Amino acid sequence: MNSQFFFRCIDPRCCRQFPITEKLYQCPACSDLLDIAYLFPELDVPGLRRVFRERRTSNRPLDISGVWRFRELLPFPSEDLHHVVTLGEGNNPVLDAPRSADYVGLKRLKVKHLGWNPTGSFKDYGMTVAVSQARRLGSQYVACASTGNTSASMAAYCARANLKAAVFIPEGQIAYGKLSQTLDYGALTVQIHGDFDVAMTLVRELSEETGLYLMNSINPFRLEGQKTVMLELFDQLDWKIPDRIVVPGGNLGNSSSYGKALMELKELGFIDKVPRITIIQASGADPLYRTLVTSSLDLVPVKKAWTLASAIKIGRPISWKKAMRALNFSDGWCDVVSEQEIADAKAVLGRDGIGCEPASATTVAGLKRLMSLGEGEKPEVTIDPDEDVVAILTGHQLKDPEYTVNYHLDNLYEHATYKNVLVEKSGKLKSTFANQPVQVAADKQAIIKLLGL
Repeated sequence: MNSQFFFRCIDPRCCRQFPITEKLYQCPACSDLLDIAYLFPELDVPGLRRVFRERRTSNRPLDISGVWRFRELLPFPSEDLHHVVTLGEGNNPVLDAPRSADYVGLKRLKVKHLGWNPTGSFKDYGMTVAVSQARRLGSQYVACASTGNTSASMAAYCARANLKAAVFIPEGQIAYGKLSQTLDYGALTVQIHGDFDVAMTLVRELSEETGLYLMNSINPFRLEGQKTVMLELFDQLDWKIPDRIVVPGGNLGNSSSYGKALMELKELGFIDKVPRITIIQASGADPLYRTLVTSSLDLVPVKKAWTLASAIKIGRPISWKKAMRALNFSDGWCDVVSEQEIADAKAVLGRDGIGCEPASATTVAGLKRLMSLGEGEKPEVTIDPDEDVVAILTGHQLKDPEYTVNYHLDNLYEHATYKNVLVEKSGKLKSTFANQPVQVAADKQAIIKLLGL
C-alpha cells in the first residue's frame, strides 16, 4: 500500500503542510498544533478488517503489537518499518463491569483496560510510534515532562532502542510506582521545582534550542500510536460501534487521538456511526471543562492544578484544541468529578476485579455523576441507561498502590503533598467501600469463626 504522509497545521486559517522528515511539533508559520495527514489510495475496507483480524494469530513482532497490527493506517511506509521499536504493546482487553454498571445506573458497562500494556499505561500505544520516529530521524537523545506514566513508557522504549532519555518531573508530585520504572529503565531523571506545566515549558524550550527530541503528546507521532486504541477496540467489538466512549482528561492527548481516529475511520468508510466522546476531569484540574462551560475561544487554565489522581494533574493541557475538535466531531462533552467520587469509583471497579490507577476511575465517577443529573439539568449530556458505553481505563492499579492502601485503611486525604514523606494533609475522604484487613489470633478456631466455616 502506498500513501503519502505530511504534517498539517490544525488552524483552518493556516493549514500549511510540512514534510514529516522535519523535527516539528508546532506549525512554524502560526505556532498552532500539527496533525499528521494522509493521502490514501482507495482502500479495501473489508479486506483490511480481515487482515487486521488475521494478524492476531501471527507471531511476527509487528503483528503481535496491537499498534503495528494496524500499520496501514500509520505514517510508516513498508520501507521504514525496520525502524520500529516494539515491546508487544496493545491487545488490551475489553471487560464487562457489572457491579460498576449497577453503581453508575447503566444496564451494562464495558471497560477497556490499557493498564495491561508493557509499562502499565496507555502511553505505550503512542510511545512505540514516537520512539520509532526518533530512530527514523536519527535522534540520539529524547526527553519528556511527566507526572509518571509518560516517563515510564519513554524510558522503557528508549532502553529498547538504545536511545538516551531525559525525564523532567515535578519534585515530590509523582507516584513512586511510576518513578521506580523510570529509574529502572535507565533514564536520566531531573526533578524540577514546580508543577508539571513548569516542567513542560522547560522541556519544550530545550527541544527547540537543542537536539533533544520531544516525546510529550504535542508530538503528533504520539497521537498516531494512541489512535490505534480505537481500531483495536472496534475490532474487539466486531465493529459494533458503542454509543459512548468515556476517557480521563489530563493533557488530553488520548481524547484528541481518539477523535482523530474517529474522523479518519468515518472518512475511510470503516465506520458509519460515531460514538460520543465524554471526557472527565478532576475538579481541581479541569481546564477543558472551564473552557467549555464559559464558551471561551482560548483555554481557561488552572494555575495550581491539584488532584490525587496524579496522572491528570495538569492545568494547561497541550492538546486542548484537538480535544475540543474531538468533542465537536462526536457531539461529546467534558465534565468534572470530585476527589471523593474518584476514590469511591476506583473502589467499585475493584469489586469487579478490575484494578486501575486513580485517574482511570474518573470515567466511572463521571458516568455516575452524569447519570444522576436531574431531567433538564444538562440535556446536552443526558445518558440513556440502555446505552452501550465503553470506559477507558488508562493505567494499572500498581502505578499508585499507596492511594489504594490509604483508601482501604481509611487514611486518604483530599489534599496531600509528598516530598519523600507526607508533609501536609487536609480534608479526609470517606472510605465508603473500605475493605480493611482484620486482625485475628493465630488460632484455628478463631479463624474458622471469622470465615464462617
